[in-house]
This record gives sequence, C-alpha cells and structure tokens, in this order.
Amino acid sequence: MGKVNGSRITNLKELRPRSSGRSALRLLFAFDPKRDAIILVAADKIKANPHNPNRWYEEAIPHAERLYDIYLKERAEEEGQNQ
Repeated sequence: MGKVNGSRITNLKELRPRSSGRSALRLLFAFDPKRDAIILVAADKIKANPHNPNRWYEEAIPHAERLYDIYLKERAEEEGQNQ
C-alpha cells in the first residue's frame, strides 16, 4: 500500500497485490471521513497500456477523484435525510 502522488485527494492510496509478473493489478482507494475504505478504481495497468503501464495513472487518478466526489456528495445527502 502506498500514497498516490499527483492527486488532490490527500488520502488516496494504492494497493498493489502480488502478481505473477505478467500482470500488475492496482486498486486506488481512499478512507472516507468515517474511516471506511472506499475502493474507487481497480485494473491491471499492464493490460490497460502494455507499452507504458504507468500511463494508467493519468486516467485512473482523475477518475478516482470524480468517483470520490460523487461518493462524498451522496453520503452527505443521505446523512441530511436521516437527521
């Protein structure tokens, strides 16, 4: 697990499960304000871009940020309805 550079989400993390070398599964996740882990994006970065696997982050990070924004908005709306 490691911190993701280049994201505006300060607690965006990357999980890198072991692989056989032919794949590189990556999961981007963040902890919400209640400390629940939210998996935002998961993919095999080698299959996504075999010639330059690290380019996967250029699309995955902005996508994870958008999903996290949507998640936080929906949680805030739910909590507003429950009060």
